[in-house]
Amino acid sequence: MSDAPAPITPSAAMIRTLALVATICGILIVSAYQGTFDAVQANKKLALERAVFKVIPGAARVSEFWASPAGLQPAAGAASEGGVKLYAAYDPTGALKGIAAEGAAKGYADVVRVMYAYDPAKQAVTGLGVVSMRETPGIGDKIYTDQAFLKNFEALDVKLAADGKALAHAVKVVKHGTKQNPWEIDAIAGATVTTKAVGRGINESAQRLLPLLAPHLDTLKEGK
Repeated sequence: MSDAPAPITPSAAMIRTLALVATICGILIVSAYQGTFDAVQANKKLALERAVFKVIPGAARVSEFWASPAGLQPAAGAASEGGVKLYAAYDPTGALKGIAAEGAAKGYADVVRVMYAYDPAKQAVTGLGVVSMRETPGIGDKIYTDQAFLKNFEALDVKLAADGKALAHAVKVVKHGTKQNPWEIDAIAGATVTTKAVGRGINESAQRLLPLLAPHLDTLKEGK
């Protein structure tokens, strides 16, 4: 009997080649991800800061915090369990100019992410900006071009209930032209799905954030 090794079949050679190619591609993908991760994160942070400056005009600097049942802590640390990120904006003198936070909800095509400004003195949302979305051009993008719609966010009521555990009135999107209460958002005709995504995103975010934030507002006012 011959002890010569069995010849490699074409299919076996192809499998080995594919495995080698897959390994090399995997290494390249991981290397590219690691090499660009810091830059991607820095760009995301810059985009968020720009959104904050847009919804809080006159702000000179922004500090990031986590609000949690344990209190407020700088965002440089790890997030506490149940924490919600917020952005405290300060004017050139160091006085608190306003607070911003993100809201997100599923729209027509994808998740609609917005940045909203919160004025503690008014207990109201006072500005809106879009962080990212993929809604239909010419329709969904009206949430940041339609001036009548943006007026909803000049003083959108987000007061807390007496027990401080939730909003006194949930933020609600209503049919275009039927708004009667300051916690309601007048929808854009023809872009109702996107409009409702904005409303849900703000409501869900405010319902989580404001009960955690309210007891610690003095900390932010002191610029700590």
